[in-house]
Amino acid sequence: MPKIVDHDARRDEIAHVACRVVASHGFEQATVVKIAREAGYTTGMVAHYFDSKQEIILAALRLILRRIEERLVRPTAASAQLIDLLAEALPLDAQRTTECAFWAAFWGQVSADRRLKRINVWVHREYQRLFERCFAASWPEWASWSEELKAEVLSGVITFINGLTPGAVLIPAEWPPERQLAQLARQLELWRGWAQRTAASATDSPDTAPARALRSPAP
Repeated sequence: MPKIVDHDARRDEIAHVACRVVASHGFEQATVVKIAREAGYTTGMVAHYFDSKQEIILAALRLILRRIEERLVRPTAASAQLIDLLAEALPLDAQRTTECAFWAAFWGQVSADRRLKRINVWVHREYQRLFERCFAASWPEWASWSEELKAEVLSGVITFINGLTPGAVLIPAEWPPERQLAQLARQLELWRGWAQRTAASATDSPDTAPARALRSPAP
């Protein structure tokens, strides 16, 4: 009787190995041959599932996003604080460090590749979708804010996380988990305070968000 192969699981396995190879060796050095060898398959087997290295990278990106989403919707996430939810995107443990190292390597290639630019736009939108759900569940006032105000807060927090991630991956001694969480908590406090004041005042403008937030921290 022929062995039944779970093709979806095998795709995920190859994508997972690709994450690890890119995180360890960099984007350029993560060849299809190296990914196949690390996964214990022939290049022909990998080619059966993916047409190119870019297809493998896209599968890896989707796998990471799916894992983040699964962590966000697990039962314990329902009662978690917002900082704990958003921390799923920070390199706080071995798995998340590998994922973040992969992101950093991917971002380094985006500017030189038109297709990767399009993929990056999709990734950014997925991040916004996941994070917006976290904000909506954690901040009661979120539902009353304008779409422009929500977008400004999301953009600010995502930009901060994207900026923190490479430094925490490259210099982990300077960015232990407790410092990462403290910085994230401070950013959330600043943005929430700014958004609350902006929502209460018709004269405030999102264009002044960073400066006003830093000048007037929330009580």
